[in-house]
Amino acid sequence: MSRLKEKYREEVVPRLMEAGGFKNVMQVPRLEKIVLNIGLGEAIANAKALETAQADLQTIAGQHVVITRSKKSIAAFKLRTGMPIGLMVTLRGERMYDFFDKLVNAVLPRMHDFQGVSADSFDGRGNYSLGFKEQILFPEIEYDKIDKVRGLQVSIITTARNDEDGRRLLELMGMPFARDGES
Repeated sequence: MSRLKEKYREEVVPRLMEAGGFKNVMQVPRLEKIVLNIGLGEAIANAKALETAQADLQTIAGQHVVITRSKKSIAAFKLRTGMPIGLMVTLRGERMYDFFDKLVNAVLPRMHDFQGVSADSFDGRGNYSLGFKEQILFPEIEYDKIDKVRGLQVSIITTARNDEDGRRLLELMGMPFARDGES
């Protein structure tokens, strides 16, 4: 069992039950999944970009990556229906906990002038989104072997019913939120 999952069961659940007034352990918010996403508009002109980004994302996530395709044609962007325009991977279970642990303890502290993540990135239902401008923050990515610095979107999906419960869950799990007024 991952270290973070154990921490969730031993420390986080009792504190959330007390703070949130939950009567049953099954009501307590938990991490459901983490979705990693890279948008690749450049893949329209450069098919090689898709392969290298796919390799990077697969290295970061540790599992197979799905290619997302366009739903509509947009002439101004020279985009046709079905063309590959992005990559995504969904992490659940042990891999999800391991990734979250790595995100909080290795990736976020490597950011330049890091003061904590913004608490404003919740969606109203307890889910949190976080964007990175460069994939080289992840320790698995070798700087010498990347062809281009790409952005990466991380969405943390929880079972929380509101942002307050979602934030409390992520805070107790170790997410370093910026103090009010900073970010």
